[in-house]
Amino acid sequence: MGIYGISVETDHDEKISLSLYSGKVLLIVNSATKCIFTPQYKGLQALYERFRGSGFEILDFPCSQFLNQAPGTIREINEFCDEHYKTSFPRFEKIDVNGPDESLLYTYLKKARHGFFGSRIKWNFTKFLIDRKGKVRKRYSPSVKPERIAKDVEKLLKEAH
Repeated sequence: MGIYGISVETDHDEKISLSLYSGKVLLIVNSATKCIFTPQYKGLQALYERFRGSGFEILDFPCSQFLNQAPGTIREINEFCDEHYKTSFPRFEKIDVNGPDESLLYTYLKKARHGFFGSRIKWNFTKFLIDRKGKVRKRYSPSVKPERIAKDVEKLLKEAH
């Protein structure tokens, strides 16, 4: 099963298939609102505004597995992100990215691109870049700022479908 065969839960308790994003370049990120990397929301929003009209989406999956740094409900997380960072990219229900209850999406992402970082997600704001065909092309550590990903996004957007 590829990424487009996976379903996820939206921030409105609806299950959707990631096939809705087929043909788009995706940046998937596990986020948190009380983390040293939380200011990356600003860079993610800038990246989204720059490329969304060209077939780019950011899919945000809050995760509280790392020191409970995504406290509260998804509604509270949405309010925080709107108030502090004016984010407009899709945000989904909170998930686990490691362990027995990890999201099928993250099981898939980790198997597809573990590279130097190993298979476990080490912290919040680990990012995965997926091409238009659904192939996981890159994995970025939490310390990689969204601005540094722009060239890779641009390159994938220019590739043929």
